[in-house]
Amino acid sequence: MLTCKKATHLMSAGLDRPLGPGERLSLRLHLIFCRGCRAFRNQIGWLRNISRGFVGRDDGPD
Repeated sequence: MLTCKKATHLMSAGLDRPLGPGERLSLRLHLIFCRGCRAFRNQIGWLRNISRGFVGRDDGPD
């Protein structure tokens, strides 16, 4: 089974690239048992959605 460190690394990598079948399976199995990593997955998803709202904004001085 994955360690939490490896699981969080895979979740972060999965935001940038598609995970391979083995990586996805290992991560899914880990997430079944690890509440902390499930919380991390939700938080990085939330942060990604929030940060998308700032792309293209120009709040700087004119």
